[in-house]
Amino acid sequence: MKPSKPADLRHLTEAELEQQILENEKALLDMRFNLAVGTLEDPAAFKIVRRDIARMKTILHERKTQAAG
Repeated sequence: MKPSKPADLRHLTEAELEQQILENEKALLDMRFNLAVGTLEDPAAFKIVRRDIARMKTILHERKTQAAG
């Protein structure tokens, strides 16, 4: 799994970013379940998904502050 680049994420609309966040949070939940069961294949994916979620939330926050300011 490769991390998303911020430049690619900035081209998405707010609705698309929110949808991506939900999908990544679901994937993170599934990975946690697989870790507990013992079937997780790529433990390094946790870090990548968490950072992707953080990138998307940061971009959303930047857009909201620019619109307000």
